[in-house]
Amino acid sequence: MQEPYPLDVEAVRADFPILDRKVGGDVTVPGESEGDTKPLVYLDNAATSHTPEQVVDAIADYYRSYNSNVHRGIHQLSQEASTAYEHAHDRVAEFIGAEGREEVVFTKNTTEAENLVAYAWGLNELGPEDNVVLTEMEHHASLVTWQQIGKKTGADVRFIRVDEDGRLDMDHARELVDDDTAMANVVHVSNTLGTVNPVAELADLVHDHDGLIFVDGAQSVPHLPVDVQAIDADFFAFSGHKMCGPTGIGVLYGKQHLLEEMQPYLYGGEMIRKVTFEDSEWEDLPWKFEAGTPVIAQGIALHAAIDYLEELGMENVHAHEQLLAEYAYDELTAHDDVEVYGPPGDDRAGLVAFNVDSVHAHDLSSILNDHGVAVRAGDHCTQPLHDKLGVPASARASFYIYNTREEIDKLVEAVDDARQLFA
Repeated sequence: MQEPYPLDVEAVRADFPILDRKVGGDVTVPGESEGDTKPLVYLDNAATSHTPEQVVDAIADYYRSYNSNVHRGIHQLSQEASTAYEHAHDRVAEFIGAEGREEVVFTKNTTEAENLVAYAWGLNELGPEDNVVLTEMEHHASLVTWQQIGKKTGADVRFIRVDEDGRLDMDHARELVDDDTAMANVVHVSNTLGTVNPVAELADLVHDHDGLIFVDGAQSVPHLPVDVQAIDADFFAFSGHKMCGPTGIGVLYGKQHLLEEMQPYLYGGEMIRKVTFEDSEWEDLPWKFEAGTPVIAQGIALHAAIDYLEELGMENVHAHEQLLAEYAYDELTAHDDVEVYGPPGDDRAGLVAFNVDSVHAHDLSSILNDHGVAVRAGDHCTQPLHDKLGVPASARASFYIYNTREEIDKLVEAVDDARQLFA
């Protein structure tokens, strides 16, 4: 007897019409066309999730009913849009455990949130006497950003080792973090290894040395309950498009006193209170970091995505993905010529990155695509980690609320075909 799903998967799948489409035809023609004959098995959720009808409806309702710019008009449509946009900040704050909208800045993605802090805080606060601590499993969004800020400021950039099991070497972390550590930037869940890092423990370690910690939550917020205050993160970032929301919106959480002390990253309209020919005064939080016309429709849609996920229950979302990850891990590692990277299946987030002996990850992904199975192949924006693993690339299957064991069976069948083809 297989363990039952924590979610009503069929009911969930009904909210995502794209899952019913077929693929395999002309890729230059968007949408299902005559040559598409294979049922889609979508296992690329770590790159982007799909969007339920409820969120699509929220976007459409904004454009059809009260499309207007925010904070700039006295007329009714502008006031309606402003109210909905501000409530979206409140909803995000509630979802992640922030104290209020003042701590929630909307960006266009996690990468922009990383850069906002790096430039608005890092360029002003770091110098040659400081160090920034990262991990060897960081996404390029944080690794490249702080690497380049280190070059500009002279700050030393250090990396906590990843051990053979795909976990952080915490003894090494305690060696690297010292009284000169100004910032640590740590990925909450590795998008390659599936490792769930002990970010609260790392926050305690960094704070003991009077440093700050920035947690990359791009792969955690969509998949498991997150409380930024319980973690004691100083900064935290994630993206809407990985959690049933639209593309084009990300979130930067920051403790209010830190955001108040920081100077804006972008200048222009919306983020100012008063302008003269000589100087400018900034608007209150969070608006001082949201220059220009903001991501209005995307923010409202993110509100709807959070409502959707909370109705399912984030504990159920997490349990569902753990079930699938363990099943996929067991099925793939049953073959001696398949290597899965990271911790065991019962101790990882909902993804598996793997390679098949003598089959390049790109070739493997192409063969899987021929079976209608969508996975990601490459270094997943963790090229230094792949260098450490000794492989140029890996294939990655990543799961979400609408995936099933049967889809993993189709993945394994397609992998078997690839193994036989390159035998």
